[in-house]
Amino acid sequence: MDLLWWRRAGAEGRFLDWEITRSVESWDKAPAPAQAGRKLIRAVTGSDVPLERAPALTNVMHWAYGTAWSAAYAVLAGRRRRPLWAGPAFGALVWGSDYVSLPLAGVYQPIWRYDVGTLWQDLSAHLVFGSGADGALRLLGR
Repeated sequence: MDLLWWRRAGAEGRFLDWEITRSVESWDKAPAPAQAGRKLIRAVTGSDVPLERAPALTNVMHWAYGTAWSAAYAVLAGRRRRPLWAGPAFGALVWGSDYVSLPLAGVYQPIWRYDVGTLWQDLSAHLVFGSGADGALRLLGR
């Protein structure tokens, strides 16, 4: 999924330089994973996260979120035979849940505020994510 976003961004430089967040100017400009992590930490501890921790929080939340969804999919799918559309359907489920939970958390706008092109780019990337997770599970199941 991130390789697709990287290619769409112009694929300049090394992938890891693009993938790993190294600086954040302000919490208002922080990526969605950092903002969600900040809200979660504040809700649990009552303390705010210093801005200098935003890059690390972005990376941890981004990878933990995708890994948690993939682990849940692996548990639910198990070793059963599933149709080839199961992976893209899983990706669409994750995409849809993002447009419910993140607006409720104040991290995204409601889905109707985004244009069709933006929604399609995000959905198509999540279809790649779901397909990749499903493909990895199929390979590991052999």
